[in-house]
Amino acid sequence: MKLPIKRVYDETAPGDGTRILVDRLWPRGVRKERVDLWLKDIAPSDALRHAFHGQPQHWEAFCAAYAAELGGASAQAALNRLRNAVQSGPVTLLYAARDEARNNAAALRDWLLLREG
Repeated sequence: MKLPIKRVYDETAPGDGTRILVDRLWPRGVRKERVDLWLKDIAPSDALRHAFHGQPQHWEAFCAAYAAELGGASAQAALNRLRNAVQSGPVTLLYAARDEARNNAAALRDWLLLREG
């Protein structure tokens, strides 16, 4: 499974395929046409997002807590939609965070790759 990630503010590219936003909140200033699918139920909860915002030293703890949240019913339904999109063609996961290495899309991608290859 190949799952590139990209900031939602970056330019679209022909190779992006289906562009899926995996943030809980809609990013400020982003037009709906730039996103094909918004899976907010796959994003970390507001409580988790607030607990770890701006604390890169707690990245592993964030990833573990996020993985636990991905076991919930609404997250599982969103994961099924994501899997269906991946089976249909290329997918790019979109996020709004400034940190390109430590963001929920990177954590989600890594979690998926560990489980589904």
